[in-house]
Amino acid sequence: MFHQLLTPIGNSLFLSFLIAALPIITVLALLGWARRPAWQASLAGLIVGLLVAILGWQFPVGLAFNSVFAGAVFALWPVMWIVVTAILLYNIALRSGRFAAFRMWLLDHLPNDRRIVLVVVGFSFGALFEGISGFGTPIAITSSLLIMLGFPALEALTFTLIFNTAPVAFGALGVPITVLGAVTHLPAEALGKMVGRQLPFFALALPFYVIGIYAGFRNMLRVWPVLLVAGGSFALTQFVTANFINYSLTDVLSSLVSLILTIAFVHVWKPAPDPKFEIKVDRSKEVRADVPGVQGWYPWLIVSVVVILWTILKVFTHGEAKIPWPGLDKAVFITLYNTPYGAIWDFQPLATGTAILVAALITAFIVRLKFSDFCCAISDTWVQTRIAILTVATIVGLAYLMNYSGLTYTLGLGAASVGAFFPLVSAFLGWVAVFLSGSDTSGNALFGNLQVVAAKQLNLNPVLMAATNSSGGVMGKMISPQNISTGVATTDLKGKEGHVFAKTFKHSILLTILLGILVWLQQNVFTWMIPPH
Repeated sequence: MFHQLLTPIGNSLFLSFLIAALPIITVLALLGWARRPAWQASLAGLIVGLLVAILGWQFPVGLAFNSVFAGAVFALWPVMWIVVTAILLYNIALRSGRFAAFRMWLLDHLPNDRRIVLVVVGFSFGALFEGISGFGTPIAITSSLLIMLGFPALEALTFTLIFNTAPVAFGALGVPITVLGAVTHLPAEALGKMVGRQLPFFALALPFYVIGIYAGFRNMLRVWPVLLVAGGSFALTQFVTANFINYSLTDVLSSLVSLILTIAFVHVWKPAPDPKFEIKVDRSKEVRADVPGVQGWYPWLIVSVVVILWTILKVFTHGEAKIPWPGLDKAVFITLYNTPYGAIWDFQPLATGTAILVAALITAFIVRLKFSDFCCAISDTWVQTRIAILTVATIVGLAYLMNYSGLTYTLGLGAASVGAFFPLVSAFLGWVAVFLSGSDTSGNALFGNLQVVAAKQLNLNPVLMAATNSSGGVMGKMISPQNISTGVATTDLKGKEGHVFAKTFKHSILLTILLGILVWLQQNVFTWMIPPH
């Protein structure tokens, strides 16, 4: 059994921390500074990670490559299975004319104002898809819709990535919170309540923040009532659902309430017309004459119903097999936790991706899509996702390598050494974990227990710190190579992920700092905000 080393570089935590961070720094530098495609940045980070782990942390070569392979397999199933089936649903909607019909419905029922369209599509509708599938698919689908509505591709991707921070912690019907409870041995309900007392502040502010970036402060103020309805209804429903109903339904209910109330509100209140924000498109060429605009909702309503029923009825558990990974399961000893490191691949043939596939097939049947068009939709999906599959397999392989070699635990131990300032740093631990893995669920599995260990050592509230790992992770989602590479799949920005990263990075850092300040206040001033457990 390999025992992880925590301070192998000169027996110094500071030096070991710096060297352990090199793979992450490599990915960040290549994406943000060199503007390289995400697959190249991820591959370079993986190579650096292998060198650091093998030479610096003395991780056996066989275990190193085995851990990378295990991560790549997890990336393929279930992560990319969800992405591929969601993009297939998008292509079915596109080839059947229902995506264009949805676009037309929006044009007919929303004011001709890009600011309002951006909030309804990027924020409210995108959050609904995050609650159902996650893993970057909301970015791909909502940004594609915004591009069809006349937004430049880079703008559409940037703003949907920032908006996506609001729902991520409760994404895929609350799975990140469920996993966080499992790894920390804290009540998932208490963790859901705590996250529901952090993220609503950001959900309320995000429409104002994004429209302020997009249109400028004065032009943002001209539509403030819509922004208040969209953000306020989402935030209030998020708080109420997480604290008093069921955290697993938080995203679905919050997004639906926000979507319905915002669309209803703009029927009774409209901003003054502004030519700068008019949508100028030729409607006559977009939709088949025999496809009513309301049918544009079919794919999204069908997938919502199927995935919710799939989860409630626990269909995904049928045929489930927990497979110990050969040569890796319990072959590593986590020194920080004083326990063997398991490596179990939870293979679910009826995972959420399969539910989305069922929804795609039902949609294809209901809209009477020709078999030839269905085959073309499959082909389109492969072309759009193949680079994203490579990127995600590489970056998740790096995450697994850093986990099993001990690099991530050195980083976590270094972060925990800041003492009383740990609440400020706690959010960045979640940020790093999700940047690497691309998933708030994986980020919680990675650093959730570390947050609890540090909290107990520093006499901080463990529920608050564990929840902050999930809340901080959502801020790293907008710069994750996995999320960005999936997001560009349906646009002409493939290979230009570095440009998208550069646009979102500063917002990611700023929002994480603000979360850190909120956490510090909740720990030291507003202690009544922390739920009992």
